[in-house]
Amino acid sequence: MEMAVTVVVAVLIVLLSILVIRLIYEKRFRDWRDTEQQKWASATEQAKNSAIKQSRAVLGGKFTEQMVPFFPDFKYDPTEVRFIGSPIDMVVFPGLARGDPEEIVILEVKSGKNAQLTSAQRKIRQLVEEGMVRWDEINRTMEGEG
Repeated sequence: MEMAVTVVVAVLIVLLSILVIRLIYEKRFRDWRDTEQQKWASATEQAKNSAIKQSRAVLGGKFTEQMVPFFPDFKYDPTEVRFIGSPIDMVVFPGLARGDPEEIVILEVKSGKNAQLTSAQRKIRQLVEEGMVRWDEINRTMEGEG
C-alpha cells in the first residue's frame, strides 16, 4: 500500500511540475508575443506615417510642377510651355506666342530640400548638352486621301 501511495504522490508531483512549467512557458510566450505585437504595431504606424508624408511630398511636387508656369517669377511665357510630366516636366518654346520660336528649352522643376535629378534626367541633360537632339517626322496619310 505504501508503494502505491508513493507512486501516486510521484505521479502528482510530476503532473504538478509539468503544469507549473507549462504555465511558466505560456506566460513567457504571451509576454514575448505581446512585446512583438507592440513592436510590429509601432513599426507599422511609423511606416504608414512615412508613406503618408512621402505621398504628400510627391503630390505637392507634382502640383508645383504644373503651377510653376503661372508663378510671378517664371521667366517664360506660360502659353509657350508644354507640360510632359515624365521623364522631364516640360518643354518651353520661347517666341512661339509671336509665331517665331527662338529656341527649345527642356525644363525640369524640382521642389523640396533634397530634390535631385533622376539618373534618366541626368542622362537626358547630358544628351541635350552634347547636342544629341534631332528632328524626326512621321507623315501618315489617312485612307481615302489622295
